[in-house]
Amino acid sequence: MSRTHTTIALGLAAAGALTLGTVSATAAPLPTAAAGSTTVTPAGHAFKATLSGKATFKAGSVTVTCSVSVSTGTVPAAPGNHNPAGPVSSPISAPTYSSCTSSMAGVTPTVTTSGAWQVSMQNGAPITATMTVPAGGLVLKTSGLAACTVVAAPTAAASVPGAWANGAPPSLTFTNASVPVKVTGGFGCPTSATSSTFNAVYTVADTTDPAQQITVAP
Repeated sequence: MSRTHTTIALGLAAAGALTLGTVSATAAPLPTAAAGSTTVTPAGHAFKATLSGKATFKAGSVTVTCSVSVSTGTVPAAPGNHNPAGPVSSPISAPTYSSCTSSMAGVTPTVTTSGAWQVSMQNGAPITATMTVPAGGLVLKTSGLAACTVVAAPTAAASVPGAWANGAPPSLTFTNASVPVKVTGGFGCPTSATSSTFNAVYTVADTTDPAQQITVAP
């Protein structure tokens, strides 16, 4: 189901060749460290992520700032809340954004979110978090002085990197996270932008038992 809210949303490493005389060899890729064990507790508990402060989205020269955002989800039931060699993923509701302002005067942004969103936690130092935006899962349209359409993750699901911090409450932070976008429209629309920069901090509450904290550990 789609919901509309006032808002805006929101390398390949080059291979090197080493040549010695007439012999050419391709440089071997660096080994990738194996992902460590991750456990998210309490297993099966529902949670609510609430924006702390403001969230900002920037595409080209246009910035939108929102002061209200919420998403909900559930920690997988045991044994799904533990992965001995990788992250633990939880489905979440499409985040809602409201009480937003735009850097473009005379412009009213509206966004519709839909599809299967997800967040994955990987224990480590730091603990990393990845939010998955489904293909076309966020569509922004503006009205007023500029009529623009911004589609996040326009061709495929997109991974938005963040960081998790255990605490009371725990927090989920996105710092200058890049989200691919496609922008169409006329005058005033940042049509050359291919990505949006996202900044936000969410506090996370255990809604099954408010006395407990959602925790990421080995």
